[in-house]
Amino acid sequence: MSQELLIASSILAGLLVVAFTMLKGWQDWLALKTRELETVRHMPDTEGGSREGAARIELADLKERIRKLEAIASGVDL
Repeated sequence: MSQELLIASSILAGLLVVAFTMLKGWQDWLALKTRELETVRHMPDTEGGSREGAARIELADLKERIRKLEAIASGVDL
């Protein structure tokens, strides 16, 4: 009976060690992914530059279109 109890307690202890190790790994992986998301969230877009710069370019493009439409409406040839 004592040998069976020793084997059962050893298996239980091993299982607890594995479970806690896996839990710690899971928490560290989640922390890593959270940090990655935070870094990406605070980084400007690399393709189009910063969002403010892209907004300025778009605004300048819209102003140019308005000028062209006003010139067409007034009959001026560009």
